[in-house]
Amino acid sequence: MRSRPSWRAAERVPRRMTRPAAAPPLDVDVAIIGGGLVGASLAAALAGTGVRLLLVESAPFGRSGQPSFDERTTALGNASRRIFESLGCWSALAPEAAAIRVIHVSEAGRFGFARLDAAEQGIDAFGYVVANRAIGAALWERLSGAPELTLRVPARAEEVAINADTAVLTVAGEGGERQRVTARLLVGADGADSQIRALARIGARVEDYDQVAVVANVAADRPHRDIAYERFTRGGPLAVLPLHDGGLAVIWARSPREAQELLAMDDAAYLSCLQREFGWRAGRFVGAGRRGSYPLKLTRATTTVATRAVLIGNAAQALHPVAGQGFNLGLRDAAMLAEAVTGAAGDAGSMELLRRFEQWRSRDRSALVHFTDGLVRLFADTRPGAGLLRNLGLLMFDLLPPAKSALARVSAGFGGPAPRLARGLPLKHV
Repeated sequence: MRSRPSWRAAERVPRRMTRPAAAPPLDVDVAIIGGGLVGASLAAALAGTGVRLLLVESAPFGRSGQPSFDERTTALGNASRRIFESLGCWSALAPEAAAIRVIHVSEAGRFGFARLDAAEQGIDAFGYVVANRAIGAALWERLSGAPELTLRVPARAEEVAINADTAVLTVAGEGGERQRVTARLLVGADGADSQIRALARIGARVEDYDQVAVVANVAADRPHRDIAYERFTRGGPLAVLPLHDGGLAVIWARSPREAQELLAMDDAAYLSCLQREFGWRAGRFVGAGRRGSYPLKLTRATTTVATRAVLIGNAAQALHPVAGQGFNLGLRDAAMLAEAVTGAAGDAGSMELLRRFEQWRSRDRSALVHFTDGLVRLFADTRPGAGLLRNLGLLMFDLLPPAKSALARVSAGFGGPAPRLARGLPLKHV
């Protein structure tokens, strides 16, 4: 796997006297800043299409400092599965993917619940739970040796200047190596605190949910039967998802204080607290892996495009994990941007192309942001009668086939054109 820059310092020269040589200038069509799951997916989609690519990532694959490729899990919808099939990655992911064939939604302290069964919807599964580590490995294997792709890892983008015709930046390697790069299009795939978003002078609205997600893999005393649970507790949403090895992935949103308490507990105390809040539907929890955490905020860029720049993934929108749709949305961003770029007759960063991309993605993006944010606020509502209305809503939902069918289609997107890759169609080459 080619995962390090090709720059080399002069040999047999004392370190204190060595000055890293500047690499030759590089001219590309698309420079992707951020090689996490979404950025690497875009690079994998564009690799081999005739588009000259640069991918810059600050942490090498496999290093603990790369949060996108850790032991956290991602629920991939069927559209995302088809995108990975189109990219040639699914065969590597399938052995480590756990199917979600039943979804069970409930609220702690209430008798109402809703249950969705994939077989009733005429599909094999609603989606698949895969470790981020496995997705990252499959993507980077796809990128290794890809034609017309330059990897600069570990490295950072510095001294970025954007003008009407090009984006010019300096790529600085971990050892001090520097290279001047000219790109027709600069892609910000660098997360919720996007450097590219700031440099492109794109604003962002940030709403703090005052919650922290505590994540862990746990074991139960009985098989998970391909069931995914979403339980709304007083402290925040609690998701329990099936894993390919028979275990369960737990994502639990709590207040910052409660999250710290969960992280400080020993395994027995954590499992006892989890059992008390979740109940016994998944059996008795008998073991827990290492716990991790991350703060929960809703971040929305005011626009996703600017002169010679575009935002995808968390740089464009970072969602609450309540419905498990954040990465699916970002992956559709990447697939649609790849389609726009490869379908263009000329300039990969023209404003006409970027506006078309933004129009294609606006409905899906806006609807999913409102859907996930609305769920969080609905189940956090403590006004008199709100709980009873939610309970009745879950009961009614469980009795209405059309509502179930609509929810089953969530992972395919909320509107706008579906990416070619999500339909199993190849991209058009430039």
